Amino acid sequence: MYFGLKLSIQKVTKLNILESEIPFLIEAKTCGFNKKKSITYHFIESSHSLCLDNREIMLAQIQACNRLLKYATDESDRGTINKELTELKSTLDMIHS
Repeated sequence: MYFGLKLSIQKVTKLNILESEIPFLIEAKTCGFNKKKSITYHFIESSHSLCLDNREIMLAQIQACNRLLKYATDESDRGTINKELTELKSTLDMIHS
């Protein structure tokens, strides 16, 4: 018995990549318990860790903390994230001086 299957083959002639598929370099997460909470970071793509200077890494950490703060619901998490943001921004200011 034959069941007719229609196959469609499309030919790709051009591939234009306009921007990176991953718009963020670093992801931040909170970890720990109660007053011992901290922020951990990891590179979304490992290749980025090879070609960034300290300033770029810190800017990416600030961006990751801002994203994390946007979705944080626990007040202790929010406090930890705000403290981390303050420390990152002051360190970044000292690097620029």
